[in-house]
Amino acid sequence: MNYSFRTHFLPVLLCCALSSPVAGAVIFKPGAKAKYMAPGEEEMSGNAQQLFTKAQAAENSGDFKGAIKIYSRLVRRHPRDTLAAGSLYRMAQLQEQIHDYLKAAQSYSVMAEKFPKSEHFEESIEALFRIGEMYLAGKKKKILGIPVKASMDSAIDIFQAIVRTAPYGKYTARAQFDIGRAYEKQGANELAIKAYQEVVEKFPNDPLASDAQYQIGYIWSQATKSGTNDPDAARKAKIGFEDFLYRHPNSEKAAQAKENVKMLEHKQTSSSFQIAKYYDKQKSYRAAAIYYNDVIRQQPGSAEGERAKKRIAELRKKVGDAKLQPPAVTAAAANRKKKTETAESSRSQSEMHTSPSDAPLPVPDSDISLPPPASLLPDNTTAPSSSTTDTLPAPAPSPSPEAAATP
Repeated sequence: MNYSFRTHFLPVLLCCALSSPVAGAVIFKPGAKAKYMAPGEEEMSGNAQQLFTKAQAAENSGDFKGAIKIYSRLVRRHPRDTLAAGSLYRMAQLQEQIHDYLKAAQSYSVMAEKFPKSEHFEESIEALFRIGEMYLAGKKKKILGIPVKASMDSAIDIFQAIVRTAPYGKYTARAQFDIGRAYEKQGANELAIKAYQEVVEKFPNDPLASDAQYQIGYIWSQATKSGTNDPDAARKAKIGFEDFLYRHPNSEKAAQAKENVKMLEHKQTSSSFQIAKYYDKQKSYRAAAIYYNDVIRQQPGSAEGERAKKRIAELRKKVGDAKLQPPAVTAAAANRKKKTETAESSRSQSEMHTSPSDAPLPVPDSDISLPPPASLLPDNTTAPSSSTTDTLPAPAPSPSPEAAATP
């Protein structure tokens, strides 16, 4: 039986031994069980100080990738050790040095987020910004060592990490502005405008605020040239440039912004006039009148404005003013007229159904229970005439006190 076991299983054990490409290591420690470690793992064991010493040794020997692995192991195993922040920062530097930029950016970002009080915080943010601008400028991302087209998404992720981690840093406004630039390069205009608006609102005193406000108008103006589904693009572009002129009247771009506003006003007027002519031709006179009025409102003194006034006057004679009014105005007028007619009808019916007994009595001119006024007294009176008042006898003298007391 023992012979049979050796016969069948010995070849299997030999095959397993011969098929092992690299021999691992078995670590023996006093008082502990033997532990197998994969190749290279035995170099990364120990406490934080031991790992840091090994990483520096690998780095000094030119083995940057080996040093990166050891630094990474130190950070994972001892994240609260005083050596963790420095190890993570040094790992990011080595990754950048061997041109592994996206991993370096990730390491710098983790360093800034997990260790904000580290002496390497500002340096990490600066490195992040440097790598982000590389991708924004057209740095091509590599897949399996082969460069592929530039990734604006990578730039956006890096700049967003700066804004999130250091919201009040010296690179934050620029990072927010570059998010807008990256979206603009992607053709994501709405996201680009939103990013630029963040610069205007959060960093109004930064020099980049004027550039961001200008770009908002510029994006909308370009949309009017290249074609857009937003019929209000010209108006939005005009508002963008007007806001720029209001906020930054002394900017070196002010003159160009004024020219852009004039161009957009003319473009907006021309567009309204063409739409008005289209509806006019279709005999949709009410819609045509709305757009003719837009032309007059936008540029009343222009040639198109005068033509619009003339055409509205002709349409009034042809179909009447009521048919040119917007539906809301016509409906409101009809509603007012209906209410007026209803009120008058109700008042007439009320007067017709009121009986004489229901009518209020007039207020009496006088109250017969009171004596008549002096002007209505009869002429005959018993009062002495005024002519006899002077000949009246003198009143009898009143008796003296003594006489009054006599019985």
